[in-house]
Amino acid sequence: MKPRYLILAIACLAAFAASGPAVAQEQRPPVSQCQAIAQNIPKVTFAGFSGARPIVSAVSEGEDVKLTFLGHSTFGIETPGGIVIATDYNGWYRPAITPDVVTMNKAHTTHFTLTPDQGIKHVLHGWSDVPGEKANINLVVGDAYIRNVTTDIRFSYGLGGSQVDGNSIFIFEIAGLCIGHLGHLHYELTDVHYSEIGRLDIVMVPVDGGLTMGADSMSRVIKRLRSSLILPMHRRGPPVNAFVSMFGKDFDIAYAPEDSITVSMRTLPKKPLIYVMKGVQ
Repeated sequence: MKPRYLILAIACLAAFAASGPAVAQEQRPPVSQCQAIAQNIPKVTFAGFSGARPIVSAVSEGEDVKLTFLGHSTFGIETPGGIVIATDYNGWYRPAITPDVVTMNKAHTTHFTLTPDQGIKHVLHGWSDVPGEKANINLVVGDAYIRNVTTDIRFSYGLGGSQVDGNSIFIFEIAGLCIGHLGHLHYELTDVHYSEIGRLDIVMVPVDGGLTMGADSMSRVIKRLRSSLILPMHRRGPPVNAFVSMFGKDFDIAYAPEDSITVSMRTLPKKPLIYVMKGVQ
């Protein structure tokens, strides 16, 4: 082989070798650190992070995740990278700016809309539009990884029976935090669910007292998860105290004067904290 062709061949091989790993990395599916950590614990029964300090008002740049209660079961989530997410989006409760991602946990008028703002890039349904299938969300948007775990729900209007995989628990992995939105949870979670969910540092939980689950059943789910920060939502009828009263000395309780909180891995409360935001009380 002539020298110039040999040089060209070597250059081509070097370029291929340099580009190969990058291509493979782009094609590799996302890996859930929250789920992987939990699955490495024998007989896992909880999913909490316990090595953090109490919440403080100022943290290092790049660590902050801001959560704002917008109404009913809609929260706005702002990531350090500037991604805006709205949970359980029905079009009535909206962040100040158009979100990049909206999730809708179930096909119910107060939890979804068929006419979302056209500026929203990712509209994620927690149910499948194909009969007999379940929603399967695995999406990376900026610095947020979003996935779901489906659960069954009761049929509405007293029809009896269950709609299989009709609800999704959405999980947002952001800046090292595992953030879960339980959606319209109707039944207590199984061991399989807990394994699929993994660790949850922050959990948004419905506390309506019966439209989803009764306070006693919902409190058992929260105690099993042992998340560091518990954010009540979806309150109708009974006061939030009916839910809060189910917890003992192992949980702190705070009634916040504001509708938002900024948190990071460093500033998670060491002891589980039920944080009742303005608008839920």
